[in-house]
Amino acid sequence: MKLFKSTHEFDYKWSLVSAAQWQKYPNENCPHVQHVDVLNRTLDQETGVLTTERLITVEQNVPSIIRKILGSGTTQYVREISIIDPKEQTLTMHSVNLTMANLLKVEETIVYHEHPEGPHKTQFTQQAAISAGSMVSRWGGVLEDFSLKRFQQNAQIGREGFTKVLERFVVMAEAAETKMDQ
Repeated sequence: MKLFKSTHEFDYKWSLVSAAQWQKYPNENCPHVQHVDVLNRTLDQETGVLTTERLITVEQNVPSIIRKILGSGTTQYVREISIIDPKEQTLTMHSVNLTMANLLKVEETIVYHEHPEGPHKTQFTQQAAISAGSMVSRWGGVLEDFSLKRFQQNAQIGREGFTKVLERFVVMAEAAETKMDQ
């Protein structure tokens, strides 16, 4: 098993960052994300906690030799469960790949919460556990190493894409707020 962890600060308040997260796809940095479908959404009336289950469809650039060996295509599916708690000001997202999970499983957790330094910043933490299945035990370490490197690259690209989405979202939110004040 290989582990990944990354943290980042956004210089925007949690309410803006968490709202912008729902606008993350599509974005120019992540053209591999084809669809994001909401499967289920529940709101706890007492706590205000919103739980959403989504299916994310991605086109992966898997080398053709690997696709032939594994008998897979380029379309992959990921299940995501997100929990947004407005009182605690946390957005927690758990995701796991559904496609070829018996060969390689990637479990990711992302948390956005108000930064300890104050309400005008948001702290982002991303963690992942990558583990090869028993069917590829002989090549498990190699597959995990390759997947970890690819995950690190994609995490950076995804964060850059989200930053662009966030900046556009903030401009729109500020413009709407200005309009309301007039």
